[in-house]
Amino acid sequence: MKVKALSRSSASTSRSSIHDLRKTHKNLNPESHPQARAREYTRAVTAAKLDRMFAKPLLGELKGGHIDAISSLAVCRNNLCPVVSGAIDGTLRIWDLQTRTMVVNLEAHSRCVSGVTFGNGIDGVFYSCGEDGAIKAWSVFPRNQYISASSHGGDDSDDSGSSSSSGDDGGFAKKPSAKRPYKSMIRGSGQEEDVSPHGPMNIYRLPTTRNNSHASAFHSIDHHWSDSKFVTASSDAAVHLWDPSRTNPISSFSNLWGSDDTVTTVRWNPAERDLIAHCSNDRGIGLHDIRTASALQKTIMSMKSNSLEWNPMEPYVFLVGNEDHNSYTFDMRKLNRPTGIYKGHVGAVMSVSWSRTGTEFVTGSYDKTVRIFSVRKEGGTAAHGSNSTGVARDIYHTKRMQRVFCVGYTLDHKYILSGSDDTNIRLWKARSSEKIGQLSSREETSLQYRNALVSKYEHLPEVRRISKTRRLPKFVK
Repeated sequence: MKVKALSRSSASTSRSSIHDLRKTHKNLNPESHPQARAREYTRAVTAAKLDRMFAKPLLGELKGGHIDAISSLAVCRNNLCPVVSGAIDGTLRIWDLQTRTMVVNLEAHSRCVSGVTFGNGIDGVFYSCGEDGAIKAWSVFPRNQYISASSHGGDDSDDSGSSSSSGDDGGFAKKPSAKRPYKSMIRGSGQEEDVSPHGPMNIYRLPTTRNNSHASAFHSIDHHWSDSKFVTASSDAAVHLWDPSRTNPISSFSNLWGSDDTVTTVRWNPAERDLIAHCSNDRGIGLHDIRTASALQKTIMSMKSNSLEWNPMEPYVFLVGNEDHNSYTFDMRKLNRPTGIYKGHVGAVMSVSWSRTGTEFVTGSYDKTVRIFSVRKEGGTAAHGSNSTGVARDIYHTKRMQRVFCVGYTLDHKYILSGSDDTNIRLWKARSSEKIGQLSSREETSLQYRNALVSKYEHLPEVRRISKTRRLPKFVK
């Protein structure tokens, strides 16, 4: 009689050490698993529930906040930690995201800070503009030449804490000197100004004319992505191009924007070196070429747009936040109609910001909420709207958060900053249920499997109800 027996090597069934997982053998024949789809559906429901159970998006606020409402916010373009915020009372504050603490408070402007932008270098230089008609250059990192007491006749030359480190907490900057700012003549100011270790290093103003003897208020500022120059929008219905080495604008464009109304927002294109987009009070959105000093295209919306940002990965696409409670994406090659409309807010959209991946953006609104929208799925492009729903994938709010005036993504795409009318800057997770810290290989595999299950069965009522339901205030519903 012939007998057949299964034969396996010991290496295929035994572990090499007690720390390894036990080896298991699976039968992948679908006929052996008639209830596989039912089990998968049950796992998808469980995965959706786990995602909502661990959804805790708010990490906290930057300690101290401001004294007045926050009007502007800027994230460094080549460093994760520095963040600069401006308030309506004219103050600037530099923050260290790693420790969530304030590095320094700067008395920058006599009126509201209307814009803040970082330069493209690694020296930490940033620029602020205000409604007092001044543009000032600052530095994130304190500079010893500004705090030398001996060179300015100070009597605190033995102050050992003037450049002491911020401790062992990993802060990016050093704490400034405890002594008061001294008076110094700053280039472009024409008079003595208070100087701190962080600046101002330069002051820029528009030259006064016979018809306009008072300083024009600035509404927006943006720095070039590769060159050393920046552009501003002012209340004289003009856009001005500046060189940091000169105190007067090198070019001014006043009659090329289709109207004499005030330009409120201006942004450089990340790829086209000479292309600028703008929003104006006449409800217009336009493109401008500084090489030929001519307007390229312009479209008129039904209501005014408050904010505009270019997609960093697809620089022919830009996003605007409008007073009609919606956000719109446009292809700059065809401005006659938007490529996407994103709805959900019940108040004017005050600020928008793209993630560095270009796949999603965040909006801050007058309705006291922050919403995150995905503009495409796998294989789609932001220009041609593969996400046809136009509905936010997540909504963030708190009981104490008031009207949101500025939002921004961090460089690593993991966190979101929001500045609101209640003087606080809040730090959120971009993915509300994401674990902070390094994941093990088993955790990554499990997370990818659960996400795939939810994505596969999201069209079914139970999974959709669990994953989409949010607890919102009555005035937002």
